[in-house]
Amino acid sequence: NTTNSEPPLDKGAIPWLGHALEFGRDASKFIDRMKRKHGNIFTVRAAGRYVTVLLDPHSYDAVINDSDSLDFNRYAQVLMERIFNLQLPHHQPAKEKAMMKNHFLGMNLCALKSTTSTHMQALLKAEIPQNQKDWKEDGLFNLSYSLLFKVGYLTLFGGERNNKSADASRVYEEYKKFDGLITKLARGTLRAGIDRLWEFLAPAGLTEGSGSSPWLQAYRRLLQEEGADKETQNRALLMQLWATQGNVGPAAFWLLGFLLKNPEALTAVKSEMETLELSSLDGHVVTPVFDSALDETLRLTAAPFITREVVQEKTLHMADGQEYLLRKGDRVCLFPFNSPQMDSEIYQEPQKFKYDRFLNDDGSVKRDFYKGGKQLKYYNMPWGAGKNGCVGKQFAINTIRQFIYMMLTNCDLELCDPKAQMPGVNASRYGFGMLQPDGDMRVRYKHRTVL
Repeated sequence: NTTNSEPPLDKGAIPWLGHALEFGRDASKFIDRMKRKHGNIFTVRAAGRYVTVLLDPHSYDAVINDSDSLDFNRYAQVLMERIFNLQLPHHQPAKEKAMMKNHFLGMNLCALKSTTSTHMQALLKAEIPQNQKDWKEDGLFNLSYSLLFKVGYLTLFGGERNNKSADASRVYEEYKKFDGLITKLARGTLRAGIDRLWEFLAPAGLTEGSGSSPWLQAYRRLLQEEGADKETQNRALLMQLWATQGNVGPAAFWLLGFLLKNPEALTAVKSEMETLELSSLDGHVVTPVFDSALDETLRLTAAPFITREVVQEKTLHMADGQEYLLRKGDRVCLFPFNSPQMDSEIYQEPQKFKYDRFLNDDGSVKRDFYKGGKQLKYYNMPWGAGKNGCVGKQFAINTIRQFIYMMLTNCDLELCDPKAQMPGVNASRYGFGMLQPDGDMRVRYKHRTVL
């Protein structure tokens, strides 16, 4: 390869459209096929755009740390417009990020955690009454997603007075319809009809005294400062509803599913949880076994694209010494799900759930993973990376941990059919955060009677 050549280009057979359909049907399979053909870096044409896919985790920093030639916000704005029909007149991403950090990382995180805990206990009590002797049946995905959605909705969007859990259920029904269309909206093959959801969100956080969350009030203020009218604010709220609630429920589903299918893992997580107090889950709590099981779940099921717009021509220096030219106007995409997360050189039997994969023999956190004999900085990337990593990471982990804790310590929970297999994934959702199952697993549950 001579210096400054462009990455291998694969235009696909169909003019303009290129590989868009195959990419959209199952991005993981498509990217895998391209990697076998072209190696760790290649450019494909998809719906008139040229996308350079980089799959060498040793070279990821060259993309993640460059905010001069590569722009994170532009592509985010394209998606905002397509999915939510949203254009913020004077958008200030840096200001928004600071506000988010203040609520999801700063002083306000403790308050969020305890509100979450209160709503979760109330919703679980309603779902699994203590006096009920009979088993209740449901799909595990439906149970996890609906419950955690309602918890998140009431915590972030609710004021005690204008949001009863009945409202939360109606919002969830509408939200699920919308969530099913996300990938089509993002690819521009569908225009949204999301008016019902806006109606539900419209009153949220409008008045200071409504008991609505400090986060919501701060976000509304920011939107008003940016000159967003009422309708634009509602669309922005819908975007936040999806951004904050789209991943937690599915993640909790996969984790519970894997635990129910792996008795040894279930026992290990349970016995760690039995040493904890529910109240301690609001604070800083050390749960290495749970953390490893969650990290392993996310390795198998978190599949976001990390996308940047090339705003000025850039020479990409690969870790192996190769150099490639990235053209202005193209996009660069990392897909950590394929590499590093499902790379068999990094993980033995990468398709398998091993709850202790991220633990050393002495129970400490394992951080040393290798590829090509070299230790990896990025070996599991469910939360993105660098400045644009997920701000809500700690909050999300805490919410999932509380949910798993309550399900395992307060309930008897089992598969209706012990031989049932984990459902496969809905392959059209690669690139959009947490994967969702293609189907569900029936479970039965009742309140645990303490003898």
